[in-house]
Amino acid sequence: MLKQVHEHITSELNQGARTDTIFVITAIAFNLIVLGVNSGIAGSASDSYNQDTLSEDIIMVVFTILLLLVNAISITALTVGKQTRQKLLNGMIKMYQDNQVDKYYDTGLLGNYNTRYTLFTGVIVCLGITAIIVPLIIRLTN
Repeated sequence: MLKQVHEHITSELNQGARTDTIFVITAIAFNLIVLGVNSGIAGSASDSYNQDTLSEDIIMVVFTILLLLVNAISITALTVGKQTRQKLLNGMIKMYQDNQVDKYYDTGLLGNYNTRYTLFTGVIVCLGITAIIVPLIIRLTN
């Protein structure tokens, strides 16, 4: 039975890692797409020959709101993934301790996993801020 519990925990950890990867890639890709789209719109809206800037400004606002929503969802998903991983690993460590094999698992890895989640979140936040600020600079300075 112990083997099945260990396999189940390992399977859950692998599934969580795949899910976290999907959220990180989605957030990064979406941030870069919005950066490009909003920068293009901002450049077009700031053109002195363009008379229809209101609709372009509205589109920029819509993309910015979507960017904030996608980033909030991704960061929330990463936070849940981090908590889930922590609980699963704590259970696995307890199982190792009960069977006197815990010396083979370095519990310092738990801190490394938490740092990794913090770094992923930081990348998403930095790209999100960039995707908002750069188009605003383009729009407001031309």
